Amino acid sequence: MKLKQPFSLVLALFLVIFSQLLQAWDANDVKKANEAIAEFKKADPDLQAFFDQARGYAVFPTVGKGGFGLGGAYGKGVVYEQGKPIGNTSVTQLTIGFQLGGQAYREVIFFKDKKTLDDFKQGNYELGAQASAVAVKAGVSADADYKNGVAVFTIAKGGLMYEASVGGQKFSYTSK
Repeated sequence: MKLKQPFSLVLALFLVIFSQLLQAWDANDVKKANEAIAEFKKADPDLQAFFDQARGYAVFPTVGKGGFGLGGAYGKGVVYEQGKPIGNTSVTQLTIGFQLGGQAYREVIFFKDKKTLDDFKQGNYELGAQASAVAVKAGVSADADYKNGVAVFTIAKGGLMYEASVGGQKFSYTSK
């Protein structure tokens, strides 16, 4: 009987996050991606160097994530090349391990060079479990660097999730 209450709470949180994500996002809405970019730059002004020097980047204004043993995440975003929007993207994630709760966050993935961006644009790109995201706060990007041509940053939007899990992110891409 006690298991039903936490499970119900997690399920409710998961449904709220994903329903908000589906209602609030239009895949062609560059405005929301630009607002997310502004928030990243405000949180850490040193990120400007990544935006200026990267060949391209994918911006996810909201990624919703939830789990209870098994977990998942989903979000839609915009891909930029040399500062101009060139297409839409989505991210899905499946995780396994100890996890409980739900959260929403923003994510930006920087592509150092043309080859890395072109690989992403092939439409079936994955970041494995070894790829780690840097949680953005003032000054954190000064020590951050690319790994295999990619740098990933996140900003928490809300929610609460306890997690010790393994998984990877898979991306799709559609040109405009």
